[in-house]
Amino acid sequence: MSGFTRYLIQRLLAALLTLVGVATIVFLLLRLLPGDPARIIAGLLATNEEVERIRVQLGLDRPLPVQYVIFMTNLLQGDLGISARTNQPVLTEVMARLPATLKLAIVSTALASIFGITAGVLAATRRYSLFDYVASFGTLIGISMPVYWLGLLLIIVFAVKLRWLPAAGADKPASIVLPSLTLASFSVALIARMTRASMLEVLSQDYIRTARAKGLQERVIVFRHALQNAFIPILTVIGLQFGALLGGAVLTESVFGWPGIGLLLVDSIFARDYPVVQGTVLIFSALFILVNLVVDILYAYIDPRIHYG
Repeated sequence: MSGFTRYLIQRLLAALLTLVGVATIVFLLLRLLPGDPARIIAGLLATNEEVERIRVQLGLDRPLPVQYVIFMTNLLQGDLGISARTNQPVLTEVMARLPATLKLAIVSTALASIFGITAGVLAATRRYSLFDYVASFGTLIGISMPVYWLGLLLIIVFAVKLRWLPAAGADKPASIVLPSLTLASFSVALIARMTRASMLEVLSQDYIRTARAKGLQERVIVFRHALQNAFIPILTVIGLQFGALLGGAVLTESVFGWPGIGLLLVDSIFARDYPVVQGTVLIFSALFILVNLVVDILYAYIDPRIHYG
């Protein structure tokens, strides 16, 4: 068995254990919330018989250990349960919303990577210049600004005042502009700061001074030698931010009415739809773990010095 295969099996086992832990925590936390979910789902005017029927349907009439065993058994079979609101399989509802969330996260990550890496490289090659100070100040604002506040601000300016872009929904191609910019703002700041720090470290190395002494063009030195060797920590931040954008899209989707799994999660929490909440959180966790695994595998392709063994 090769070193890479051994590493992959170890990571997959660790991912499985992580998902089991996440499933256990979500299962317990949801049942510690105050109130009767069956009564909330049925409504205040529902009869006791209707409330009891929903309680039986959700399995809430059984002891907690029995509920947990049933939940984990179904989960291992790929069954996330049935939505208490729509009586549809949870997996079907989540998968119907997943493409919208993935589209938003991919566009946001692409924007953040392009602008973040560009700003970081320019700031590092122009250290202590006006651009460096402006970029540092801009990244500080981007990290500090809450995404929901920025989203509302963009809606007021570009949708209400200027009427250039849609304020909510996903009916038009332009509908993705405001939510993707909102999500990308925080990631741009982190990627730019990491790119600047990594580039400054690499640009101070001896082989960069040797390349300049040989008369290589500055463009070749910066992009072929410096950026390539500084890209490992940058890729780590991009991968983590992509996974975080999937979860962080909950607030953004709520602000912009984007029909993704983030909005589905919020609606399900308010409705106490246990199966949908559990299934959505598990999908979020699985995607985040998968993104981290892919990033770790890409390390060896970017830097041939890295070996798994």
